[in-house]
Amino acid sequence: MNCPFCGNPDSRVLDSRPSDEGSVIRRRRECPGCKRRFTTYERAQVEPLLVVKRSGRKETFDPNKLLRGLSLAAQKRPIDPEELQDFAFGFEDTVKEMEITSEEIGLRSLAFLKNLDPVAYIRFASVYREFDSLENFIEEVRKLDRKPGKGRRAPKAEEEDELSLADEARLGTV
Repeated sequence: MNCPFCGNPDSRVLDSRPSDEGSVIRRRRECPGCKRRFTTYERAQVEPLLVVKRSGRKETFDPNKLLRGLSLAAQKRPIDPEELQDFAFGFEDTVKEMEITSEEIGLRSLAFLKNLDPVAYIRFASVYREFDSLENFIEEVRKLDRKPGKGRRAPKAEEEDELSLADEARLGTV
């Protein structure tokens, strides 16, 4: 550590102690050249989580960006905003690697919303999966509506339901 007074590249540590609840180490030093004392602080530098976009570009994870997307999906739904905030701001702590794909963030967000609110889930899925037709919405709602453990219905009955849902959608009654 260079002395801030004379620039001497050497210094002697006189005392070390934790500070800020153990997140910082405070060191009292003395310069052998000018004999002046000074204090330095040592703190851990945490590397930010990087998001790998579909294009291959990397950017720093921003929990506010995730929260914005979740909030739009949950708009006017009976969802506690704190739940969304806890998920978005706690997300980085759940990732073990230094990089994560935007696709993985989307999948984890979908799983979170699926357990929280089906409408918010469909809204988020429609943007994330880039639905380009009404049939995409209908299929996603059907997947959501299926009960685990029950067998699939007969194909004929499923086709009839699909036709009636599609007709209702064209009429604007869905």
